[in-house]
Amino acid sequence: MKLEIIGGGLAGSEAAWQAAERGIDVILYEMRPEISTGAHRTGKLGELVCSNSLGSDLRNRASGLLKQELRRLGSLLIACADENSVPAGRALAVDREEFSSCIQKKIESHPRITLEREEVISIPKGPAILATGPLTSPSLSAELRQFTGENHMYFYDAIAPIIELDSIDMTIAYRANRYEKDTNIEGDYINCPFEKEAYFIFREEILNAKRHPLRDFEIEVKEGVTAGKTLYFRGCQPVEVIAAQGEKALAFGPLRPVGLHDPRTGRRPYAVVQLRQDNLAGNLYNMVGFQTNLTFSEQERVFRMIPGLENAIFERLGQMHRNSFISSPLLLDDNFSFTKKPNLFIAGQLAGIEGYAGNIASGLVTGINAVRFLHGLPSLEFPTTTMIGALMHYIVHAEISTFQPMKAIFGLLPKPTDNRRRSKLDRYAFYAQRALSDLEIFLRKNEMNIETF
Repeated sequence: MKLEIIGGGLAGSEAAWQAAERGIDVILYEMRPEISTGAHRTGKLGELVCSNSLGSDLRNRASGLLKQELRRLGSLLIACADENSVPAGRALAVDREEFSSCIQKKIESHPRITLEREEVISIPKGPAILATGPLTSPSLSAELRQFTGENHMYFYDAIAPIIELDSIDMTIAYRANRYEKDTNIEGDYINCPFEKEAYFIFREEILNAKRHPLRDFEIEVKEGVTAGKTLYFRGCQPVEVIAAQGEKALAFGPLRPVGLHDPRTGRRPYAVVQLRQDNLAGNLYNMVGFQTNLTFSEQERVFRMIPGLENAIFERLGQMHRNSFISSPLLLDDNFSFTKKPNLFIAGQLAGIEGYAGNIASGLVTGINAVRFLHGLPSLEFPTTTMIGALMHYIVHAEISTFQPMKAIFGLLPKPTDNRRRSKLDRYAFYAQRALSDLEIFLRKNEMNIETF
């Protein structure tokens, strides 16, 4: 029995590993580096594009709970992330290069996985998983539109700049973690503090800075969307778009200074730009929350107005790209197979899942269910009280008129059935405890363990 998987990103790589570990021969297709997406920089499997952070690693946070579930289920990619983590406070961030290298080494050395470097331009006839991501090639996109009878939905995503550590002025910038109670502990984040007047000047410069025009293939007019209107993913809006939402939108958003007192003044700044370590060597730092579509020259000019970054050397500048996804609630069954073609599964961002951990989760589940399909077994549907189950359930059962890409959030989980009043932290702790408990019950009920189911 063989399974074809199209796309070697997070979802595709995880799906390939899960299927191969369960005795299925897998052919994993990845068109990079022969054909580039315009956003990726290498041909490595599982390359991270927008950020190097997989989100909070606390289990009483939605993304942290999701990663705990994935660890319990034997996720390859989360194991690679843990192995190649870099300091990021209470978040799980990775060295991009080492993370991708870990995935590629594992995939290439697996005896049941064959990696093919070529573009797939048509939908496979046999059992397959589409995990081509939001930057699916034009040829396969056209095939998918014809197959589904639906135009792709879309939103715009953006990438943040990366700065060389030695170019940051540490007489102005300082290390600290947001909300850190022990101020004597050096933080994992570098913080660039703004006084009020400087912040408002900076905001004006962002608003007036030149932007890259959208390319023809990124512009689409469709029913219900005004021509020229640009749709952004809520969790990854360009900094210039946030700035336009109000004078204090940045200061209450990615530049919020809560818990980041400036050691030079002893008080909290008006706003703070945070930088997070981007590699294991510790010589590159990512501008947190600074996704942007400003022109390269304007990025260098405006971002050097940030205190401490006056002489910044940019290893990578930001850019924006269009992400496509299908109308999953209209097209998919609960196991993420197409209703009209049960042997064809879909995983990752193309299905409308957002967030690195979410994409990994979708790859894990579809990889397992593709194996069960090949063996004639019923699909696994994880409890909706788990973060994995709730996220997958939303993608398939969301109201199509308001369907947008979704990442792990506690709002997807069923509310407590008792009438007890809980604080937000107590409620999140309850969700986490219930999810992990129900996951164990689910595994026992199905007489499974992470090696065989």
